[in-house]
Amino acid sequence: MVKITVELVRKKAEHHDRQLGPLEEIALHQENIEKIEYLQDWCPKLKILLMQSNLIAKIENLNKLKHLSYLNLALNNIEKIENLERCESLQKLDLTLNFIGEIVSVENLVNNYNLENLFLTGNPCTDYDNYRDFVIGTLPQLTTLDGKDIERSDRIKALQNLKIIRSDVIFEQENYRCQRKKQKARLERNIQDKWENEYKNMDPEERNKKFWAEKCEHAPEVRHEIEHMRQLKAKSYETSEKKEEKRTYKFFAPDGRPFNINQGKIDFKFEDSETGMYVLDLAVYKHLDTSLIDVDVQPNYVRVMVKGKIFQLHLPEEVDTTNSKAERSQITGHLLVTMPKANAVLSNLAATEVNTKKHAQLYTDHQEKDCQKGSGQSKREFLEIGPADNNLDFTKMTQSNSMPTYIDPRLKFIVKQPSPDFVDNPEVPDLI
Repeated sequence: MVKITVELVRKKAEHHDRQLGPLEEIALHQENIEKIEYLQDWCPKLKILLMQSNLIAKIENLNKLKHLSYLNLALNNIEKIENLERCESLQKLDLTLNFIGEIVSVENLVNNYNLENLFLTGNPCTDYDNYRDFVIGTLPQLTTLDGKDIERSDRIKALQNLKIIRSDVIFEQENYRCQRKKQKARLERNIQDKWENEYKNMDPEERNKKFWAEKCEHAPEVRHEIEHMRQLKAKSYETSEKKEEKRTYKFFAPDGRPFNINQGKIDFKFEDSETGMYVLDLAVYKHLDTSLIDVDVQPNYVRVMVKGKIFQLHLPEEVDTTNSKAERSQITGHLLVTMPKANAVLSNLAATEVNTKKHAQLYTDHQEKDCQKGSGQSKREFLEIGPADNNLDFTKMTQSNSMPTYIDPRLKFIVKQPSPDFVDNPEVPDLI
């Protein structure tokens, strides 16, 4: 049962600096409140009170609200109009979609001489014959009923036949009251039997499915039961979400081996291509912003964070992280991560080194042959491409010499001697 508390009312009064005394309007709709209380003491100057879509079964504790002009109690469990005689400023009363069957209770609004608009649409009393004529004849101060203007001819007709209309309406009201008692007993018995025999040991999801699939009568008890089932369903969702939040994912085993994790349950394909690289095709959602995706490639695993969800895959072999790349398709939204194998990169480097040695050896062989052929003739000169020995060292190609090996003799450094009158001041810094 949800009660009206000071904290709840202050929260709804944020536009008024959380002050309750001078508050003139408050909205307490859709809060599952079952009883009206405390408002007339905390907010005596209320003019507008909105309490639709709750579980209120009785109109009460509003007699001190002398300034109340608009009261909305639509979509509640009210069965009778009462306790509004002292709300002398009441101009508009909305009781749409309640369970008012006692149409005679409308007479309790006779002293509300400022009441102009009354809404009773969706109540059982609206199905009675001559319902509209009875309300118009009983409440002459009304100008509109259920959103429809009251004409002068309608009022005259209702006042002329009010006695006959009232007797007919009371007869229909008694029939409804008898049916309501039987309905109430039957519904309470059915609900109790269902909880004891069917719902008690049933799984919450199955219970919800069965309950919503059943046909039910329109009654306050059914509305209470529907709200109870909604609360149970919300609690089950909260507990399931809490269980998911409590679960912590471990990235690595105690021995350092990476775990395979797919928290978002995303479809993926992992292939070992013939070109010596691993290809990961991750079916990321098509309309997901790329800024919500984070890719991390390590030598023995790849990790992708998709909107906070973890995807981690252990790689069979080590990969080259510097040459790995991630691309995303603009059509399907899939994420493609290509990771070259580390062994394939090393083998390629070794092959290039062997090829350079072969080329150097072939060059020296050709040079010797040309020297032998040209003996007795002028020797052919070749440009030197490396050191005297045949072993080419490519590691020193980009190293810069710390000191220049050649100095231009034209550069002469002349050191001038200071004049005899020069006095060295130690406080003056040296020229650079």
